Amino acid sequence: MNDPNLSDDLSHVPDSVAAAITTHSERTAASDPGPFFHGTSRPLAAGDSLAPGHPSNYRPDILMNHIYFTALKDGAGLAAEIAVMLTGHPSAHVYLVEPTGDYEDDPNVTDKKFPGNPTRSYRSTSPLLIVEEVHDWTRLSDEQRADWRERLTAMAASNAEILN
Repeated sequence: MNDPNLSDDLSHVPDSVAAAITTHSERTAASDPGPFFHGTSRPLAAGDSLAPGHPSNYRPDILMNHIYFTALKDGAGLAAEIAVMLTGHPSAHVYLVEPTGDYEDDPNVTDKKFPGNPTRSYRSTSPLLIVEEVHDWTRLSDEQRADWRERLTAMAASNAEILN
């Protein structure tokens, strides 16, 4: 299950995300109380909802069957910054969200490099309700952003699989 685009070097993620990844967690979708966050390049308002059925930020040719979220605010921030790099939209946004239905561990990251779901990443076929935008998340450094651009280029070149 090792992804060749993953390495043991976690310098490309915010420190809080790296700490969560390297700390084994027994949490699963069924036991995680949240709060939950979603990162995107789209400006949204409280009361809006996010639903599956839109193109993937990572592979725009794929319509997603799920909507993704995390219990790590900085993990959502990382996803938002990646979305900005891939979509060309001008700014990253992180939202506090409420799932409106059942959700499960995100198989794209669960058990790939580290056991369990240390990034506390989940997905749902039901919409997420936007509660509010949050602003106190860790932005990537210029060096981390450059590293992610290289990683995303490598992923695109390898046609990396998305478990949809």
